Amino acid sequence: MKLSVKSDYAARAVLGLARHYALGAAVRVEDLAAEQSVPGNYLVQILIELKAQGIARSVRGKEGGYLLAKAPGEITLGDVLRAVNGAVFDTPALNDPECPPELRRAWQRLKESLERAADAVTFQKLLEEGSEKEKMYYI
Repeated sequence: MKLSVKSDYAARAVLGLARHYALGAAVRVEDLAAEQSVPGNYLVQILIELKAQGIARSVRGKEGGYLLAKAPGEITLGDVLRAVNGAVFDTPALNDPECPPELRRAWQRLKESLERAADAVTFQKLLEEGSEKEKMYYI
């Protein structure tokens, strides 16, 4: 299974917005793009998709930009992947009557496993992992 760069960029964007969530202020696209090393013009397209799925919201005006539409603990990696890809994992074999049933069941188990794994990762957990890393002392 290979995820697109769009999936990575969308996850980075949500993680970046999650880092600013407690401040309650919108983040400018240019700032988010620089912080997350994502091309700005591509990031705008991704943010529009995230907004359409209720993950992000936009604020207009001088203090405008984007912010999360809900708390980081309520957003999973699976939510983000589905917002930009439509599915965490998909294969035509699931709907192919020519695919042997035992193989189709194996594909279904894989899909369910990946969905559960992606839904178990919240952006709050990722924030906590990042803050633990920052607390480590290097000698």
